Amino acid sequence: MPVATSRSDNLPSAAWMAALLCTIGTLTFCAAPAATAAAYVDAVDYPGQGQGWDAFYDLERRLQRDFDYICGDTICEGEFSNMQALRYRCSVQQADGMMGECVWTFAASNAEIDAASGKVVVDARTWACRTPLAAQTPVATFYSALAGDSPLRAPLPGTNRTIFDGLFDCLN
Repeated sequence: MPVATSRSDNLPSAAWMAALLCTIGTLTFCAAPAATAAAYVDAVDYPGQGQGWDAFYDLERRLQRDFDYICGDTICEGEFSNMQALRYRCSVQQADGMMGECVWTFAASNAEIDAASGKVVVDARTWACRTPLAAQTPVATFYSALAGDSPLRAPLPGTNRTIFDGLFDCLN
């Protein structure tokens, strides 16, 4: 006696059909992704993995020192007097060594006591401040322009602006 089968038993499974279609190349989502190099890398990884580490962290350390020195007299007055520089990061085009962008992040808070409830009311903020880089700035020229003792106030290549100018615009 023949066994009754359902219509779905006579059709190939979805997984089998997908495998078949991938094998014959009719489904575009089956294609292996093309291996391409990243267009931009972190400045610490330019020109190769970790090769920019010393130059970049030396610059970040000197920027931090400059910021700490001027903070209380300029940007860090007022509501957020405890501003802290967190991290400076720059992108570089892998193919030609041109700067992409640089961003410096900051955090600060203000805390007050609510006299009626005794609760501490906190206003905590973060900022992401872009460095006003000129287009097509070579990474070597960027480092060279900021090589002195006060990189925060050094003119950026191809512009009359400084990293401090970008911070002032961002943090005020």
